[in-house]
Amino acid sequence: MLRLYDHRTGRTEPLPGGPGLRVQILDGEGRRVLVVADLLRRVAQRAGKRVRVAGTSSLAADCSDYNVELFEVLDAPLPNADVYISGSGAGADGLTLTVPPETGDWASADPLAVRLAMLEVPYRAPLKLSGETVAQAAERLDRWRTAVAEWANAPGRPMSREHAAEAETALADDLGSPGALAVLDRLAYDADIPPGAKLETFIHLDMLLAVGLVSAIGGA
Repeated sequence: MLRLYDHRTGRTEPLPGGPGLRVQILDGEGRRVLVVADLLRRVAQRAGKRVRVAGTSSLAADCSDYNVELFEVLDAPLPNADVYISGSGAGADGLTLTVPPETGDWASADPLAVRLAMLEVPYRAPLKLSGETVAQAAERLDRWRTAVAEWANAPGRPMSREHAAEAETALADDLGSPGALAVLDRLAYDADIPPGAKLETFIHLDMLLAVGLVSAIGGA
């Protein structure tokens, strides 16, 4: 069950029942608020929700390089949205995720390494990106991509449901992306899991994390 931190109660609370989820991005600078909205959409869809994400024209920058799908652009916020997302802390009369904007200089970095650097920090915590932090994320991403490309040459195996469930449980607990990433690190070095199973698990989880883990498959 997907649970999100509700500032009104100070606790993580389950999302409203029903098959749909309406998400309204209220404001935000930079890319982080959009990456978090995209992560929420992916996690909620994995949970079987039909998700509608809307924002204003001021937020409609092309973030496809960060694997953020375009959202619906509206002149006015959705009435009675299930979840609001704000970069400034401006709340609404409902469950509101406050996502502090990223600071620092990362303009020349690989967008997916930047996305990974954002996911390495809980979304409610401040985030300062630097050349060093983004480079470390890029190195982590390169290790995973290289490993995935090697595993792609191994015999196929079903994914490790234990690791997949652990990562999905972390993400369902207030979008706990750092915990999900830690699962990938452990899985990559687990000698008891066949390479083919590692491959399928990484692909399965990258549908949520969206950091391009398969991009090196078939490369030289």
